[in-house]
Amino acid sequence: MASTILHGNGVVPGIGSGPVVRPRPRPEVPTDEDSLDPEAGAARFSEAASAVADRLATRAEHASGEGAEVLHATAALARDRGLVALVQKRLAEGMGICASTAGAVEELSTMFAAAGGLMAERVTDLEDIRDRVVAELTGQPEPGIPTPAVASVLCAVDLAPADTATLDPAAIVAIATSLGGATSHTTIIARQLGIPCVVGTEGLDDIAEGTTVLVDGATGEVVLDPDAGLVRERTEAATAIGAAAASWRSPGATSDGHAVDILANVQDGAGARKAAETQVQGVGLFRTELCFLDRDVEPTVEEQAAIYREVFEAMGDRKIVIRTLDAGSDKPLGFATIKDEPNPALGVRGMRLGLRDEGLMDRQLDAIALAAEGSAAPVWVMAPMVATEDEAAWFGAKVRERGLVPGVMIEIPSAALLADRILRHVDFVSIGTNDLSQYAFAADRMAPSLSELTDPWQPALLALIERVAQAGLEAGKPVGVCGEAAADPQLGCVLVGLGVSSLSSAASAAPLVGATLAGVSLEACRSAAQAALEAKDPAAAREAAAGLL
Repeated sequence: MASTILHGNGVVPGIGSGPVVRPRPRPEVPTDEDSLDPEAGAARFSEAASAVADRLATRAEHASGEGAEVLHATAALARDRGLVALVQKRLAEGMGICASTAGAVEELSTMFAAAGGLMAERVTDLEDIRDRVVAELTGQPEPGIPTPAVASVLCAVDLAPADTATLDPAAIVAIATSLGGATSHTTIIARQLGIPCVVGTEGLDDIAEGTTVLVDGATGEVVLDPDAGLVRERTEAATAIGAAAASWRSPGATSDGHAVDILANVQDGAGARKAAETQVQGVGLFRTELCFLDRDVEPTVEEQAAIYREVFEAMGDRKIVIRTLDAGSDKPLGFATIKDEPNPALGVRGMRLGLRDEGLMDRQLDAIALAAEGSAAPVWVMAPMVATEDEAAWFGAKVRERGLVPGVMIEIPSAALLADRILRHVDFVSIGTNDLSQYAFAADRMAPSLSELTDPWQPALLALIERVAQAGLEAGKPVGVCGEAAADPQLGCVLVGLGVSSLSSAASAAPLVGATLAGVSLEACRSAAQAALEAKDPAAAREAAAGLL
């Protein structure tokens, strides 16, 4: 009998097979709670939430990269004073403490979902915090991922980033979810860990725990009760691809010698040291938010410099592209961001914080310059969320004053449309495809029903990238991609065909990107790019490109 095959969106290539395991169920909210004095109840809630936050922060210390960033952000959300106020409000209405917790999270989640964009991504985090706090208050087991005795496949409706960040790839050999998209936290963290992953899988919720499945992260297939021959065939093919990636050696180039920098995205010293063990040519995106997210006050220039220096030293003489603070929206900072913005995803975030508080920007640039003193690595600095030529000029001047190389991120369609003007003021640009797709299509990248719109193979997104890349070629300045699109090997070839000069992805994904690029010519990349641009939708773009590569 033929195996049943479920279809989803393959986001992390690779094969994993084994019995299905699912996250532990949510704790039950008691229905017979006594009412509490509002102040006493709020104190008890705060104590439980603080215990949850402390555990998340401890897990963050043992994680790295995106995982550590997510854990720190979730811990900060658990300590949010606004959440305490919402709980206290319900306690004053006579509700029990667990019911007040659930109600407060529901209200806050509704607000976040209505805001859309990056704020909507935090709803999963809020629900995870709710479950952990209720478990703490009632003495029930903390929800999360079980530790299986045999290599298993993790299936879920969705995964809390706090759980995904600390998965053991030896125990969880593949992930499949009903929800999620190509740019969700689950995808990003799974890619960093090298765990094959399929998201947006129809029919997955009906699969019983213990069922043997095969997950193909390249094709997006989840095969139920696969026969041994199929498992062997798929595994051998994935192993061959993995061997090709492992044998790749930098520098990056096409088969006919066209140079392309293959770089890594990192968040901290641990991530940089891990990236340095690979063949990547440097760091294409150093996210600096990590040193801010777990702080109630702004770190000093010296404290920041020490964090940055750790990354610079790890990479030796390899290039570093460091991004200034990308806070706001889903990464609020108590000392910088505006509270209660009606739509934070479209509000004061990224470089707009520096425009609002110039000292914040100046101190970070001073710290970067201090860390760069004596560094063997060339240090390039770019700002996120740049929208206009004037903003690029303002930032470029500040960076040059400190003897560093200035650049900006292209994440807003206005910047893509005026890339030629922006490049008059900076020495490079890097395209953040995650946000660029979200803003170009007015589509929340976490909404499963809109996942096709935010697919990085969308021809309209590729057209924006082509416009920016051509502006770079005309100006003789580099144009990189540091969004999740750069982690897709075939899409990486298409990006090179569009004129992109560097690809930066999770360090675990970079070797396969480099190996794939080394097997095709520049002309093949250009032909594939043209075919993808002319396609009617993402699926057609993938198919057309695959036929030419």
